[in-house]
Amino acid sequence: MIAIVGLVVGVVAGLVLQPTVPLMLQPYLPIAVVAALDALFGGLRAMLDGLFDDKVFLVSFLSNVVVAAFIVFLGDQLGVGAQLSTAVVVVLGIRIFSNAASIRRHIFKA
Repeated sequence: MIAIVGLVVGVVAGLVLQPTVPLMLQPYLPIAVVAALDALFGGLRAMLDGLFDDKVFLVSFLSNVVVAAFIVFLGDQLGVGAQLSTAVVVVLGIRIFSNAASIRRHIFKA
């Protein structure tokens, strides 16, 4: 219930305050969102499997975002930022769809 309230408060705050992302950080925002979604789907899968641990989820959430942003930053420094961004999105996308398939199997008992 707390998570749903936090989500609603966050969405409302975003709509009311309309924050802007500094130009320097804009390349990292989509990667951070995909990394956060990966952690969220992994947490939901763990919850349905009865293995959820809030500390593991928090560390996974934060480390996914930091590592993904660091990989993109490193790619930018090496001049291959677009390629590494694509690689990060592909890898995290595969994990998201794998977790979504597991969640679907669990919900529909298939």
